[in-house]
Amino acid sequence: MRRVEDPELLRGEATYVDNLPIPGAAHVAFVRSPFAHAEITGIDTSEAEQADGVLAVYTAADLDLPPARQFMVVNRDCVRTPLATDRVRFVGDVVAAVVAETRTAAADAVELVDVDYEPLPVVADPEDALADDAPLQFPELGSNIAAGERDEVGAEILADADVVARARIENQRVAVVPMEGNAIAVEPGGGYRGGDYDLTIHVSTQMPHVAWQTAAKQLGVDPDRIHLVTPHVGGAFGGKIGMIAEHQVVIAAVQRLGRPVKWVETRSENLQAMPQSRAQVQYAELGLKSDGTITGLHCNVVGDCGAYAGFGGGFALGPTRLMSQGVYRIPKISFGSIAALTNTTPTGAFRGAGRPEAAAMVERIIDVGAAELGMDPVELRRKNFLQPDQFPYTTLVGATYDSGDYDLPLREALRVADYDELRKEQQRRIDAGETVLLGIGVSTYVEITGGGGGGEFAAVEMSADGRATVKVGTSGHGQGHPTSFAMLASDALGIPVEQIDFVQSDTAQVPRGGGTGGSRSLQIGGSAVREASELLVAKAKELAASKLEAAVEDIEVDGEGGLGVLGVPGARLSWSELAGYAEEQGTSLAADTDFTPGGATFPFGAHVSVVEIDTETGFVRPVRHVAVDDCGRVLNPLLVRGQQHGGAVQGISQALWEHFTYDEDGNPSTGTLADYLVPSAMEVPMLEVSNTETESPLNPLGAKGIGESATIGATPAVQNAVVDAVKHLGVRHIDMPLTPQRVWKAIQAAQAGTPEDPWRDPPAAFATLPVRDSGPNPHADEAAV
Repeated sequence: MRRVEDPELLRGEATYVDNLPIPGAAHVAFVRSPFAHAEITGIDTSEAEQADGVLAVYTAADLDLPPARQFMVVNRDCVRTPLATDRVRFVGDVVAAVVAETRTAAADAVELVDVDYEPLPVVADPEDALADDAPLQFPELGSNIAAGERDEVGAEILADADVVARARIENQRVAVVPMEGNAIAVEPGGGYRGGDYDLTIHVSTQMPHVAWQTAAKQLGVDPDRIHLVTPHVGGAFGGKIGMIAEHQVVIAAVQRLGRPVKWVETRSENLQAMPQSRAQVQYAELGLKSDGTITGLHCNVVGDCGAYAGFGGGFALGPTRLMSQGVYRIPKISFGSIAALTNTTPTGAFRGAGRPEAAAMVERIIDVGAAELGMDPVELRRKNFLQPDQFPYTTLVGATYDSGDYDLPLREALRVADYDELRKEQQRRIDAGETVLLGIGVSTYVEITGGGGGGEFAAVEMSADGRATVKVGTSGHGQGHPTSFAMLASDALGIPVEQIDFVQSDTAQVPRGGGTGGSRSLQIGGSAVREASELLVAKAKELAASKLEAAVEDIEVDGEGGLGVLGVPGARLSWSELAGYAEEQGTSLAADTDFTPGGATFPFGAHVSVVEIDTETGFVRPVRHVAVDDCGRVLNPLLVRGQQHGGAVQGISQALWEHFTYDEDGNPSTGTLADYLVPSAMEVPMLEVSNTETESPLNPLGAKGIGESATIGATPAVQNAVVDAVKHLGVRHIDMPLTPQRVWKAIQAAQAGTPEDPWRDPPAAFATLPVRDSGPNPHADEAAV
């Protein structure tokens, strides 16, 4: 079924924050720090205040706002105020806000704000931040470690291995780059929409109810006094969660000025200030027997928080550790993790949020191990897969996998790719001495979706004209929620999807919701819609039984737009008639629910990447990408395929092109889209995507998430493919992004007999971490398996 929401978008009728009809809206522009680390010794706003069109200029002293209400916090001692007070900690940190009649006037006045800075020493690299002499971001902490812990066991995890594969792996920092950056428009009272409110907020977010509750806390009012609406959202990918510092300032400006105020992020602001992600340095050691049996895994991971303990740095302690066992039988795991503070843009979530980093580390070290043993990487994986009869399976690091058959998508991916023929062609090129070599990379992954606990709200209501309205607490921004949720309601109610209206992201119409993130929407929100639809049908059956003088158990949905008595063709009521009858009885034909799933689900899959490498230039050309992802029961193959395509492109892009970098002074080196490389359709090969279906027992749909899976599977497959193409030359590892320069240098070093060692000892700071509290090994009896 095609997406029902697309015609509005394709006709240009969609409404985003920036084109809302808000009369008299003023505009905000922010004064941002040009220094990565500095003390603020003075701010002079007088000249800006006198500029044409300027309504106000605010500093932290003017607004006196509480600390920024971050969505998640790694360390509460690393407080960020919405406007900087005494110190700035990254280039782009917000120092002051200008409010003016026009966007141009606000931007011009920003240049007139005079800020005196006293530069401080900078640390932009997370490993450098752990050195004893590193400049401290928060001196009262005593170090740049926002958080950290380790397992009690360490190197002895590898004691019984015949071979130990080791690699230091960089999972580089990337920018989110949604097509629409952050945007917020705030109106006093009910605004142009009307209603009895103190404030109306329009914001581009993926979790409207989280932003709504946060705004109410900031203002100290009952949430019912605020109306928050999210119109269409031009991409989020984890970058639009919560109420950010700039949002808080805009709300405060409206309170003081008593008129509407709008802020729409520029592209350069987006690249500077929207939380970035990934940003891990991983030290992985894999113990193996000579026959390929895994004996243990020892990991130390540094997560880069950026400034203010951005919560992305904490992924090293959370989801990256949680998913570090991957799809394998691993009898022993030891994991140490550090969230490090640096003078860079704070980090946060981005498509996968800690799980892609885990898969990249595990799948890369598996390939390093296969090379050490001289085994085919597919053979090594298959030898160590968890088996279908072991599910549900609790890993050593605490994840409980619901269901899985990890060889199933691998078999299909290898079949589609014609793996054996690819290997023959690879060898032919090597034997012929060709300069354009073929690389084949494989990844087999598992990830977690719908995690973090919590359920979802949904309501379904039938009107007197026979139309149904579905309301849900998720907040779609391109995933296809109006289509998939309408399909579920249509199936239960027996009416076409054209008779179903969809409502989301409006706190006046949807009382609560968890929003969209972590690939939770179908399995939790969709299950809520299904449950609400079934409750509505049950209510309708009782009404129909009363009206038709029949037993409730004899009433059925007839699939023709109503309900009837089983075996009595003439005894039926349309949904419209039932809704009218319900009104006569003093009730409504509506039902709502809060669905809570039985737990998180664990999608999995296998990807095969095929690349060509020009050994004379290092240029990498992706030739084919085969993705077989298992997201449980598939509701709409078209929507799933779209998520696979988008996810795979982002995963391929990280492997080959994207990297947000800083110089030694903390200045962004890739702060524009002329320098930060995101692909066009020209760079990406045609994607060959399909699915296997292994249903989850934890929700009535049997569904698992799909929004992030292909990103997780794609990146390590491409990295493995590039190294695979040149490993016969002696290349053991190349870090991402796999740029021509990096690949060429690795080839040159290997041909010169001096290949780079992929290993170096992790920072000494890991030895000082507190030991993690750990329970008994759930697989103590499996060590001999």
